[in-house]
Amino acid sequence: MESIVLGGGCFWCLEATYQLIRGVVSVVPGYGGGSSDNPDYWSVHDDKNGHAEVVQVTFDPSIIILNEILDIFWVIHDPTTQDKQGNDVGPEYRSIILYMGKQKPVIDVSLNNAQKLWDNPIVTEANKLDKFYEAEPEHHNYFVNHPEQAYCQVIINTKLAKLRNRFADKLK
Repeated sequence: MESIVLGGGCFWCLEATYQLIRGVVSVVPGYGGGSSDNPDYWSVHDDKNGHAEVVQVTFDPSIIILNEILDIFWVIHDPTTQDKQGNDVGPEYRSIILYMGKQKPVIDVSLNNAQKLWDNPIVTEANKLDKFYEAEPEHHNYFVNHPEQAYCQVIINTKLAKLRNRFADKLK
């Protein structure tokens, strides 16, 4: 198995997205990319600790490779907006990739290819993962557990429709 940590706005959106992808074995919401130890939802949104809402995506590279995971990432959010995804505004919603091991060259090539999809420059950070902090239990499987919530209906469902349209061949 291989893992990568991705942030592209609200972690509920990315979690719901990657849970639908064949070869993804787990998606864990959490926090990363910051300086404080043991952040929680409230401190990430109130403090200047630098953490972003992220998901740890663990996948089977015999079924889906890192480049394909990143292809989905570049399309499912807008990597050209600084600290913003839709109505979610703040550095905790920034576009960020936190990598492990020897993933950086794949990320660099993927980012260069992704730039062709966007008119504006991609502002996604790509940093080596220091530490991933798992989110509180109420944030796990949020879309699955709360599909009736307005955020899920309007924001997440729109992203999932885009996913189904663009990556139908990758769905479970």
